[in-house]
Amino acid sequence: MVVIGAGQAGLAGAYHLRRTGFEPERDFVVLDHAPAPGGAWQFRWPSLTYGKVHAMHALPGMELTDADPARPSAEVIAEYFTAYERAFDLRVRRPVDVRAVREGVDGRLLVETSDGVWSTRALINATGTWDRPFWPRYPGQETFRGRQLHTAQYPGPEEFAGLRVVVVGGGASGTQHLMELAPYASATTWVTRRPPVFREGPFSEDVGRAAVALVEERVRQGLPPKSVVSVTGLPLNDAIRQAIADGVLDRQPMFDRITPDGVDWNDGRHVDADVILWATGFRAAIDHLAPLKLRGPGGGIRLDGTRVSADPRIHLVGYGPSASTIGANRAGRAAVRDIRRLLTGEAVAV
Repeated sequence: MVVIGAGQAGLAGAYHLRRTGFEPERDFVVLDHAPAPGGAWQFRWPSLTYGKVHAMHALPGMELTDADPARPSAEVIAEYFTAYERAFDLRVRRPVDVRAVREGVDGRLLVETSDGVWSTRALINATGTWDRPFWPRYPGQETFRGRQLHTAQYPGPEEFAGLRVVVVGGGASGTQHLMELAPYASATTWVTRRPPVFREGPFSEDVGRAAVALVEERVRQGLPPKSVVSVTGLPLNDAIRQAIADGVLDRQPMFDRITPDGVDWNDGRHVDADVILWATGFRAAIDHLAPLKLRGPGGGIRLDGTRVSADPRIHLVGYGPSASTIGANRAGRAAVRDIRRLLTGEAVAV
């Protein structure tokens, strides 16, 4: 078997493979293109401290304890993932770039990589979204004389001192960027395609289940998945309330065009800008699966649980409804249960 990706979802899958009796290198291999343990977390900006991370759920079998909330989350979680891989002897191979997955012979899949070609009867794909930042296109974008960057390239607030910054995006990253940037930038403008939805009250288990069910229904229909956050709304905590009161989170509708020195609306308004920061999310990093033609007419990949409906050999974990730390853990377990049944015909508790 092959596991592609060693973030939360990939490590959860590898853990459950070991727990059900599969041995790394003999029965399965974990391939990761990152240079070190830590998944996408290792690339996060330094000002995203562990204390600011929303609901980081521990990997199965090993808690993350005594983490300093003031340390960068990139450091804390990279160290945790490193210890986890060692504790369970997962033997992750890195850096390995997976270039394509193709149909092989005798019902097997061929995984073409920078480290050679692997033949497998089952595949856990846990490649996440970090490598596919979504950049919307707007008229005049190529004429902008300032700097454009995506959340994936965000270096922290200090680099924007004295600059006029337009932040695009109504999700958690957009609001976090704005609240960080406000004390440094000379001016900030927040624009979103739709009015942001702020959620009052605690994020209960029932609310979480309902949100996951909505995302799950999309992938069951073969539609591109939305993030769980997109259907839960933004938590209205004290920091958000203060930012609204201070005018930092003063949402404007999406501009209509980009000019060399800023952005314009059709009603005649203009905002000067030195930087446009696109906090516009990510898409699933699954281009390597394209040779298998798994996408349906709706543009997404239809799933039954974690299993690809069109090809039961392939499981997508950390995709759609499982694109959260707790969801990734559950998906890893479910995928292994299904794979064990596929390969041996046996049901097994994991």
